[in-house]
Amino acid sequence: MADEEFTMDGDRFARPERIDETVSLYLEHGLSRRITLQAKLAWTAGEDQGQTYAGRGPMELGLRYALYRDDRSAVSLYVGAVAAGEGRNAGYADPGAGGTSTETRLLAGRSFVVADRPVFAEVQAARLARNGLPSETRLDLTLGAEPSRDWLLLLQTYSGWAESGAEWTKLETSAVKRFGPWRAQAGWRFALAGKSGPAEAGPVLAVWRVF
Repeated sequence: MADEEFTMDGDRFARPERIDETVSLYLEHGLSRRITLQAKLAWTAGEDQGQTYAGRGPMELGLRYALYRDDRSAVSLYVGAVAAGEGRNAGYADPGAGGTSTETRLLAGRSFVVADRPVFAEVQAARLARNGLPSETRLDLTLGAEPSRDWLLLLQTYSGWAESGAEWTKLETSAVKRFGPWRAQAGWRFALAGKSGPAEAGPVLAVWRVF
């Protein structure tokens, strides 16, 4: 949801309320010790200045290759395709705009111990070559801590720069509860800064299972 928007200079101004809702299904499956299949399906709906939309969201399919791994660190490379959906394919774009795009993403993470509890940090840098929309560079940062065996606390930032001049930095805080092979996550994501795009804020809910 957004009732404010960023100017090209990064200032906020009031705007009519905009609502975007998305339900996504993610799948990761190891094909070998080094190669993992990743897929995403989504359904999206929203309302913006009297216009409503609903339909299939962006679909993603790609492979992640483990470049390096030891007891504490991991580095991998992801390459995939993104098929544009019927809804909003970029936060700054109109619903339905955009075509098939390709994504290249480098991921690096390291685990360590703080006060006898597990902690990890991850950096992801990506380039999204778009059709029908400006191409983007993205940087995602994650810090996670396990205060107990059944709980994981996450602090994440999502930043991006589009060739059109649009920029965004979003902060997400969340907690994950383990129930055997199941995980339940609840959190809140909001815009810290941006240019030429909405100042969004809203809840994040997720359930997943480890096989």
